[in-house]
Amino acid sequence: MTAAATLIPVVLSGGSGTRLWPLSRELYPKQLLPLLGAHTMLQDTMLRLAGLNAEAPLVVCNEAHRFLVAEQLRVIGTAAQDILLEPAGRNTAPAIALAALAAEAAGKGEALLLVLPADHVIRDIAAFQGAVQAAAVAAQAGRLVTFGIVPQTPETGYGYIHRGAALPAGGGWRIDRFVEKPERARAEEFLASGDYYWNSGMFVFSARRYLEELRRYAPDIAAACERSFGAAKRDLEFTRVDAAAFTACPSKSIDFAVMEKTTEAVVIPLDAGWSDVGSWSSLHDASKQDADGNVIRGDVLAEETTNSYLYASSRLLAVIGLDNHVVIETKDAVLVASRDQVQNVKSLVNRIKSAGRGEHALHREVFRPWGSYDSLESGERFQVKRLTVIPGGVLSLQMHRQRAEHWVVVAGTARITRGDEVFLLEENQSTYIPVGVRHRIENPGKVPLRIIEVQSGGYLGEDDIVRFEDQYGREGTTQ
Repeated sequence: MTAAATLIPVVLSGGSGTRLWPLSRELYPKQLLPLLGAHTMLQDTMLRLAGLNAEAPLVVCNEAHRFLVAEQLRVIGTAAQDILLEPAGRNTAPAIALAALAAEAAGKGEALLLVLPADHVIRDIAAFQGAVQAAAVAAQAGRLVTFGIVPQTPETGYGYIHRGAALPAGGGWRIDRFVEKPERARAEEFLASGDYYWNSGMFVFSARRYLEELRRYAPDIAAACERSFGAAKRDLEFTRVDAAAFTACPSKSIDFAVMEKTTEAVVIPLDAGWSDVGSWSSLHDASKQDADGNVIRGDVLAEETTNSYLYASSRLLAVIGLDNHVVIETKDAVLVASRDQVQNVKSLVNRIKSAGRGEHALHREVFRPWGSYDSLESGERFQVKRLTVIPGGVLSLQMHRQRAEHWVVVAGTARITRGDEVFLLEENQSTYIPVGVRHRIENPGKVPLRIIEVQSGGYLGEDDIVRFEDQYGREGTTQ
C-alpha cells in the first residue's frame, strides 16, 4: 500500500449468532462474547488492526447492541470514528453502504475500506496484515477485493471462490465465479484442484468504487441507504440512520448485490488460521483442546469423555461417557448435541422463537449501559432481580404505572431519588417505591453497587417504564 492511501477499517457487528445458542443470544450475540480468550471477538477484531497504519474504525451494529459495543471499545482503549446504528438487519450490502456513505460524507470517498466481520478468528496476524497490504494495492487500482481463505479441508459449510486469471505483480486473481456451499464430493474436488478458496466475507475497496458498483448493480439498495443516511441524526456517540428508509431497503449480501456481478472482482489468498466460528463444532476446532480432545470452560467434571466441547457458566457440569458432543450450560438453558448435528441449532432457536419463549433473545442476566440485572425468581404478581450498577452508573428517572418496588442494598452505596426526596442507602438498608412514583438509582461510589429488587403488581413487563430523564439517550425506550 502506498503512503498516499488512507485505510479505514469497517467492522460489521450486526449478526445474531444463533448457531452458538444458548451462549449467543439475539441481544447478546457471539461477537460480544469472549469465546477464545480474555477479549471478546469484537475486541480481538479491533486489536488485530494495530500496525496497519489505519484510521479509527467505522463500526456498523444493531441499535440494540450499541451500548455493549461502545463499552467494549472503551475497555480496550479504541475510539471509533463513528458507530452507525442499523434499526433492522438488512445483510451486508446495505451495512457496508452506510459505512461508505459515512466515509464519503467526511470527504474520504477515495479512502480504502477494510471490511471485517466482528466475529471471525484470525490466528496469524502478520499473514493477515500482509494480505491486507496486497489487497490495498489492487483496491487502489479500482478493484473490489475479497480475501479467499486457503482451504485446509473439504468444508461443506462455506461458500467457495473459483479464481480466474492472475493479475500482474502478485496482485491476486480475478474471480471466475462464486460457488454456494457444496456437497462433500464437490468440496473434495475443489480442495484437490488448488484453484478454490473459502469465501471469507472480508473486503477491501474504496468507498467511491463500492458505491459506484452498488448504484450500477443494486440501485434500489443504494437509493434506500442514501435516503436513510441523508436523514441520519447524532445520538451521543452514535449515528442513527432513518429507520423507515432503511427498513424499506432490500436485504441482500454484498456477494449477491455486487461481487457476483462486477467485472472488477479480485481475490487475494489468505492463509492465516481463519475461522468464522459458525458453529459449536468449529469453535471446538478453533479452541485449545486437552489430551482427550475436549475443550472445557467453567466448572466441569468429565469422565470417559472425548472430543467434546463442555461449557458451564453458573453451576457444576458433570458428564460421563460422551464422545463428539457439545454440552452448554447457562443460567436459563442447557444444550446437549452431537457435534455432527450442531448445524441444526439454528432451527432449534427458530422453534423457541416461534413458541413465544424469550430464551432466543435474552440471557437471564441482561446488560444495560448502567450495569445489568439478573432475574432470580418470579411468580404470580412478583419478581425478584439482582441489580448491578457500575461505578458512576445512573438509571433513568422513571416511573411504573402497574408495579411497586422494594430495594435492598447488599453491597456498595446507592443514591436514591424517590419523588422529591434524594438520599443515600448503605449496605443492609432498604426503601420502597410505590406505584406511580418517580424514582432513580445512582452509584456514586468506586465499587459496583448491588441491589436486590422485589417487584410486585399486576403487570411486571419491562415495557412498563415511563422515562423522564436518561443520560444514555433512551427516553421512550425500554432498553
